Amino acid sequence: MKDSINIIGIVGTGAMGRGIAQVAAEAGVRVKLNDSREGAVGEAKNFIGALWARGVEKRRFDQAHAETLGERLEEASELADMADCDLVIEAIAERVDAKQQLFRQLEDVIAPHAILATNTSSLSISEVASACERPERVIGFHFFNPVPLMKIVEVIPGMRTAAWVVEATEALGKRFGHFTARTTDTPGFLVNHAGRAFGTEALRLLGEGVADPETIDRLLTDQGGFRMGAFALFDLIGLDVSNAVMESVYHQYYQEPRYRPSALTRQRLVAGLLGRKSGEGFYRYARGQRQESEEPAVPSASPMPVWISGDDAEARRLLSQLVEAAGWPLERGAGPSEAALCLLTPYGEDATDSALRQQLDPARCVAIDMLAGLQTRRCLMSNPATRCDVHDAAHALLAADGTPVSAIRDSGGFVLQRVVACIVNVGADIAQQGIAEPAILDRAVELGLGYPRGPLAMGEHYGARRILTILENLQAATGDPRYRPSPWLRRRARLGLPLTSQGLTLSSPAASHLVTSQ
Repeated sequence: MKDSINIIGIVGTGAMGRGIAQVAAEAGVRVKLNDSREGAVGEAKNFIGALWARGVEKRRFDQAHAETLGERLEEASELADMADCDLVIEAIAERVDAKQQLFRQLEDVIAPHAILATNTSSLSISEVASACERPERVIGFHFFNPVPLMKIVEVIPGMRTAAWVVEATEALGKRFGHFTARTTDTPGFLVNHAGRAFGTEALRLLGEGVADPETIDRLLTDQGGFRMGAFALFDLIGLDVSNAVMESVYHQYYQEPRYRPSALTRQRLVAGLLGRKSGEGFYRYARGQRQESEEPAVPSASPMPVWISGDDAEARRLLSQLVEAAGWPLERGAGPSEAALCLLTPYGEDATDSALRQQLDPARCVAIDMLAGLQTRRCLMSNPATRCDVHDAAHALLAADGTPVSAIRDSGGFVLQRVVACIVNVGADIAQQGIAEPAILDRAVELGLGYPRGPLAMGEHYGARRILTILENLQAATGDPRYRPSPWLRRRARLGLPLTSQGLTLSSPAASHLVTSQ
């Protein structure tokens, strides 16, 4: 192996190939571009050159530097022109047979020390490498679009990838200025795997009639701090792409319930409701802009006595302050009067079960999601027996200080609780399986998915014990193994340990065949 990688080849000059070429050249690496389509390399060089020209206009660098960058991009009209490359990245069609055929051709050309890297987002690295004479030099090197802005790359060794190949590839990713997330060769790798809960649980909420897409998205962005709601994201990516990924990961994991897709996406797919690209998806689009409805008007209601459940002491304190600030009468007894509006604060439990468990009149009960407190959008949940006047009074009370309120139908776990708990649970299971180290997992998800926190840090923020309670109550109520808590989460929550705690690592020869994650 050479001490450093100075020349790389890129086969495929689509958006991904162009992006990798740009960051490589900017990192001082010579790049040889190849594409089977005539004229594609020239188009790619012109595209990247135009970006650098704008960099000169914006005074990010001078013309001389732009010319130097351009000189680092070369055309490899034939694969044989890549003979002196230290590493070749393929960014071609997402088909195993195509990638295997290309790598077999490259093996006849490149030097013994050269690395073969695949930018696949979903295919097995080990399977791609199985067609090669030297599978030990094949590795996954998965970037995200747009490459210059998405500062993360997954480094995925196959079952037979040599250690020196991993080290050299990681070093190159860091040289590009990217966070290198080493992960194992499992379906979805790291980022796409960790992202399975966000959309699938939102779809489940929609399928149960808990709320419409816009309400769910507002709660996820305003309450949860997510950059984009699940349904806006589906529309942005395109349901044709999202549905294929959901089904692929689900089947690759042999129908693991945590990754179960929804029948809703297949129905919408065949109807052509793909999202922004088709002009309509979960939202409608006019001239490319998402059309959103106005917030429902706050109902008018006269103040009535309010009693707050004592399930959560901090939630009761915050709600008591809100009631007093609104000037509504607050009941402080162990139980409510017959005229009281009853505010419940369950975790993973629906308003029906919460009211019956506390032997309260369901007609006078509504539930408030207190997972994120009361500083942002508030979520109000009624049960089938809740009186209209009680519901309207609760809505008016919660909105009295001008904070927006979203009302949903009865659901164990509200919206935010369910989505967050599932994200944390999938992340905990990734850690349990040893797919990536906890710190790498969290940082990769923040960069790759734009979540406000990584899955394990999210669990710490909201409280691991509380997340465990949500999942246990959901599983008990539904019987769905989708919500079964990961051993990683269950053990650490019960022991009072941080979710990022690795625990004891088995290192003796006799235990080398065991999973090292506790």
